[in-house]
Amino acid sequence: MWDTLLMNACLATLKGGAPYGLISEGAVGIADENIVFAGPARDLPGQPDALARNVIDLDGALVTPGLIDCHTHLVYAGDRAREFEARLVGKSYEEIAREGGGILSTVNATRAASEDALVEAALPRLDALLAEGVTTIEIKSGYGLDTQTELKMLRAARRLADERNVRVKTTLLAAHAVPPEFKDRPDDYIALVCDEILTEAAQQELADAVDGFCEGIGFSRAQIERVFEKAVSLGLSVKLHAEQLSDLGGAVMAARYGALSADHLEYLKPEDAAALADAGTVAVLLPGAFYYLRETRMPPMEALREAGVPMALATDCNPGTSPLTSLLLAMNMGCTLFRMTPEEALAGVTRNGAKALGVDANAGTIETGKRADLCVWRARHPSELSYTIGHNPLKMRIFNGHL
Repeated sequence: MWDTLLMNACLATLKGGAPYGLISEGAVGIADENIVFAGPARDLPGQPDALARNVIDLDGALVTPGLIDCHTHLVYAGDRAREFEARLVGKSYEEIAREGGGILSTVNATRAASEDALVEAALPRLDALLAEGVTTIEIKSGYGLDTQTELKMLRAARRLADERNVRVKTTLLAAHAVPPEFKDRPDDYIALVCDEILTEAAQQELADAVDGFCEGIGFSRAQIERVFEKAVSLGLSVKLHAEQLSDLGGAVMAARYGALSADHLEYLKPEDAAALADAGTVAVLLPGAFYYLRETRMPPMEALREAGVPMALATDCNPGTSPLTSLLLAMNMGCTLFRMTPEEALAGVTRNGAKALGVDANAGTIETGKRADLCVWRARHPSELSYTIGHNPLKMRIFNGHL
């Protein structure tokens, strides 16, 4: 017998076909942590009580895949509330960074914190996301900028999956900023990233992917290419912070390396969307940072749509530019700020979020054979998830088939 059978559900399967892959009067069967049936209840192979030990009548409630936050910097120490004040009186992100604030202020706090302290600090942020239905989350390093602290951050991120029922994918972001001890020597720091930090992270199996910050206040395209070449040689997937503040051609370069995703993309040239589509690279849109920095230049949405680039949404939870711990709010922002449709927003935190992490074979849609990571909502239609602001309609979160 199956473990659980959800009956009388409105299924947003995100499989395609009908909008949202919607199935009214649907059912989901769960056994051994996986989905074994997903479809109209009339197609069940027997009577509910004869199929499953636990039959739950959802009374028409909405069921979606478990939500996926595919871009976060959840593990860090300290805060940057003073920088928020500075921006409000006119200082730019670049000015703050060049004056020793920005990423480097978080680096100092994170280097000083113990691994246990990083775990404890991250748990409330993680809990806020889980309370809204997140079942898979990506967590980046990047606030260590030395071997010891980068590895410490990755270990802390891995430990969060032991503390909570959540799936964690880790990303090494050592190429996030030039640390103070390498001031004016970015190439030497990139050599350390490639020769030591990346190698250690791979040998200790702490990183699932490798990221970089390709910007004028970060690293050049040539420097990031060195990181990518090393990552690929170690068998690690790559992704990139690209075209957030300027156009350095990072997204096209990332596509050449078969990157899982290119993230931010406010300054992406419309004609470059085709390169992402050809490579199967997901465009991860981060409206929280756009909102928080009061940006005005949107990603080229129509070009991304016309090229057929999968678009994901994420919180970009971080202390400096997006202290956001609500993926539901990110969905609303995606609609209001980037003019996404509610269907695109939901696909962005399920099907396309899974693709951005390389886990789409097992997550992101409701279909037979995939993991039973599901959300049951106090809602009748999936558009309601992007519609409300500050309201959490989650009724039940199912992780690995367990309620």
